[in-house]
Amino acid sequence: MTPLPVRKLGPSDLEVFPLALGGNVFGWTADEATSFAVLDAYTAAGGNFVDTADSYSAWAEGNHGGESETIIGRWLRARGNRADVIVATKVSQHPEYQGLTAATIKAAADASLRRLGTDHIDLYYTHFDKPEVPVEEIISALDGLVRAGKVRYIGASNISAARLRESLAFSEREGFARYVALQPRYNLVSRDTYEGELRDLAGAAGLAAVPYAALAAGFLTGKYRPGTTVDSARAAGAGKHLDTGRGRDVLAALDDIAAAHDVPVATVALAWLAEQPTVAAPIASARTVEQLPALLGVGELRLTEAEVGRLTEASRP
Repeated sequence: MTPLPVRKLGPSDLEVFPLALGGNVFGWTADEATSFAVLDAYTAAGGNFVDTADSYSAWAEGNHGGESETIIGRWLRARGNRADVIVATKVSQHPEYQGLTAATIKAAADASLRRLGTDHIDLYYTHFDKPEVPVEEIISALDGLVRAGKVRYIGASNISAARLRESLAFSEREGFARYVALQPRYNLVSRDTYEGELRDLAGAAGLAAVPYAALAAGFLTGKYRPGTTVDSARAAGAGKHLDTGRGRDVLAALDDIAAAHDVPVATVALAWLAEQPTVAAPIASARTVEQLPALLGVGELRLTEAEVGRLTEASRP
């Protein structure tokens, strides 16, 4: 089998598989054994980019945050493949490490390193920006982690264009570590949070986008249809898109294009996202090994210009 092409992550030297495997389900809807199986299957297919956060999955009953990092860390140790996997995690939302003060960032990073069982994090995102904390404090703290060798590169998720611009300017002025990637909410039924000023700035600055919610909580897999009931922890969030004309138009376009290529609907949704300016690798999670092939197909499917255009029109905000 021909290896899938990797993509360069912005100005970094990280070369990533065209699909980032989301770790939000590990320790939540996927137990440790299943998580190991999913990670094994992903890497066996050539995958090398695993995304998590220190807060995953504090929202689940009985969890406290850090469950996903812990499982990934155990898997890395069991497989002995740390050098082959690009690990991305995030700071600001763990119940014990809320916010982005310098002290919180430093303590949270050390806690993530312990759970991951590693001496460095490849890509460290601010999970949700905290406008009450000056960008100077945030960037200085992140720069300290990079200089200490604990973090290779930094990124930002859920940040405004104004705060991103301010952050990049401070990094440039002081010669500090600079964001190389963004993780915005971005998919066929949620475009307005990224397209526009934020994407334009990312493009001008050479940043790579690694979109989360790439399948809109499962809606863009095509399993949510009028009159159907889906057994999923995210069913309520995904099903709401059926109530909009745009959601139904997007599904109709996805169905036609998927049939033309004989691929799953999810593969087409991810392929559209992968074609968008600045996007390096969409994030998608699989709670079972059986869900993986539809996600991995993004690396092989090439949509025509007309197909991309039809999806763009059907999903226009």
